[in-house]
Amino acid sequence: MRFPSLVLAASLSLSAVAQTPPTVADAKAFLDRANASLLKAAVDGSHAEWLAETYINEDSEATTALLSEQSSKLSLDLIEESHKFDKLTLPADMRRQMMLLQVNAPAAPHDPKLLAEESQLAAALTGAYGKGKYCPTPDKCMSIDDVDTFMAKTRDADALTKVWVGWHSVGAPMRQQYARLVNLQNIGAKEQGYKDTGELWRAGYDMKPAEFSAELNRAWTQLEPLYRELHTYVRHRLIAKYGAVADRKDGLIPAQLLGNTWAQEWGNIYDIVAPTDPKLSQFKPLDLEAALKQQIAAKDPAAAASFVTAADLSDDKGHAAQTAAAKDMVKYGESFFTSLGFPALPQTFWERSQFVHPRDRDVVCHASAWDIDQADDLRVKMCITVSDDYFTTVHHELGHNFYQRAYNKQPMLFRNGANDGFHEAIGDAVALSITPGYLNQLKLANTEPPAEADIPLQLRTALDKVAFLPFALALDTWRWQVFSGEIKPADYNKAWWQLRAKYQGIVPPVERSETDFDPGAKMHVPANVPYARYFLARVYQFQFYKAMCDASGYKGALNRCSFYGSKAAGDKLNAMLMAGQSQPWQETLKAMTGTDHLDAQPMLDYFAPLYRWLKQQNAAAK
Repeated sequence: MRFPSLVLAASLSLSAVAQTPPTVADAKAFLDRANASLLKAAVDGSHAEWLAETYINEDSEATTALLSEQSSKLSLDLIEESHKFDKLTLPADMRRQMMLLQVNAPAAPHDPKLLAEESQLAAALTGAYGKGKYCPTPDKCMSIDDVDTFMAKTRDADALTKVWVGWHSVGAPMRQQYARLVNLQNIGAKEQGYKDTGELWRAGYDMKPAEFSAELNRAWTQLEPLYRELHTYVRHRLIAKYGAVADRKDGLIPAQLLGNTWAQEWGNIYDIVAPTDPKLSQFKPLDLEAALKQQIAAKDPAAAASFVTAADLSDDKGHAAQTAAAKDMVKYGESFFTSLGFPALPQTFWERSQFVHPRDRDVVCHASAWDIDQADDLRVKMCITVSDDYFTTVHHELGHNFYQRAYNKQPMLFRNGANDGFHEAIGDAVALSITPGYLNQLKLANTEPPAEADIPLQLRTALDKVAFLPFALALDTWRWQVFSGEIKPADYNKAWWQLRAKYQGIVPPVERSETDFDPGAKMHVPANVPYARYFLARVYQFQFYKAMCDASGYKGALNRCSFYGSKAAGDKLNAMLMAGQSQPWQETLKAMTGTDHLDAQPMLDYFAPLYRWLKQQNAAAK
């Protein structure tokens, strides 16, 4: 008779244990375990993703999908477990780790079958973009790099239209898969307590999702007048170049004429829109590509063969020369950071990075920076050519790498940028220091032009920096509305071009329909990479740039500042980088810049001379 009593007593005892409130020590043990588990999953996932993007095939895609599925399940399980500490009073750093774990939840379903499907779809869409090509003839195909080069350099409107349409055809087969991915991710977001995936994405900014949207719109309101003046000026010049092709009654600009596959940056058409006033037109932009090739060839004989006209870069010698030149390009960027006091990149960086397109396989050429082991296995993945665009891109990507290394002593949950816009802004803030004065220091230029040359230089910069802003806003506005259901799958393409017209004032070169899926022709859509970060970065970079110019002791016009070689600027930058995500980004920003919000004023100050000039030009053209 005593046996049942013992069972009952044991049951009551276990129940009492189960109901014991968690302690701070329990929370610390949980966070220690979570950080260790997330670190291992991140390292395993990075190895798989690196393989999937540099060796695109069915096996690497399947491996990535499997590890992504496992990583998502781990995060979802940890998030579920973390909620038992929600009502516990914790030290600030522990409470922040709990919060970040929860708001950085993957938009993935808990159900194992749906989770596996979501992971497989995400990997398949990324692979489809990486393998995408436009083949004007069966025996001649163009990769995205080929298309980018063609769109940048060609000035034949019909040829531009043909290639634009050809590349955008890569999106159409993704349409149904993308719609299904949206459904699956929304299931996961709702399971985490959010209305949809867009709200989940906007929740990761130390503010309410609606407040984040308002922050973006406030900055855009500050900057839109500058963009509209630039748009009007560029449109007039395109009409002068292309005539009726560019002269639309609705005032929109045909996308294929702007020198970029997605019309997101317009710097490649500077030759068309350059000032014609003799006082300004005498100041020609430095031919940085020619200067780089000349200097690299003189300093590195191993790279010189890649610049020989009609050289065969497909054989061993040519490929080796191309790789040597690409590494030399990256060394320019590394030397900027080391001039600020940062240690050099590890040797493994030079051994393991992808610097050029391999000759034997498909790869994702879209430039990216990697920290494989969350410590020192830093890499870049690019298909570098020696050009002024890649010179800037190198500085940008290395900004990620030096940020990654700076915060690698933080707990895993803090190993990230203060927010994702910070990560994108670091290298761009450094790239703003690529001034004529900086190039003169590197002996890539012989002289530093006078102040009156600033308008051509600012125009060239604005064609990329300012023109990009509404594209970034339109892209994620489209996705947020797709996730919320405001845009239905039947209207994906129609809504895409409505938003592009509203924000950018552009239009496709030919009629598009719902048999097309033009968002899929932009890597960040099939790869499911949030894009608001790039809008943030375009604004933050000017805030960071001004702060480092001030720290360096620079006095003068902001657009002429270069803090190259300033240890004081480097110290200020490093302090921000080391903090990672350990505190709200508003605190990190204030320590760096003196203000705790996204502020377009430094960007407006930078472009103030150009803004006045554009208004004068547009008024005269009426």
